[in-house]
Amino acid sequence: MNRWVASVAASMVALSLIAPAQILADESERDDRLFQQLGGLGGIDLIVEELLVEISRDLRIVEQFAETNVERFRRLLVEQICDISGGPCEYSGESMELVHGGMEITEAEFNALVENLITAMDTARVPLAAQNRLLRKLAEMRSDIIHQ
Repeated sequence: MNRWVASVAASMVALSLIAPAQILADESERDDRLFQQLGGLGGIDLIVEELLVEISRDLRIVEQFAETNVERFRRLLVEQICDISGGPCEYSGESMELVHGGMEITEAEFNALVENLITAMDTARVPLAAQNRLLRKLAEMRSDIIHQ
């Protein structure tokens, strides 16, 4: 079993130990329709968990994640999706440009991750309209992630 698969398995076992996403003090200002369509925080957790499984199986991109702290990656991705979907979370990570700078991520690798995310959302039974809304929001970050 490679190190990435072992890390994913360990993080899944430790799900109950992972701190929840940071909650904003004033939730009333957020438009949370997409957040609710994704299944709330529990649904986003499931999507991210499924995405980690898909990444661990994908020979096209798994090596890009070889040195990744899986628990941190998982926590920040849940925060980020929760935040951009209008949920009660605030993304506490660094900018996508800073995180991905120097990684030389190709368009093919980016597209592979998107395919994995779609599979994860299908597995989590996220409605197609909600998937498209989330993908549109994430697509805004594309130019900060792809560095060829």
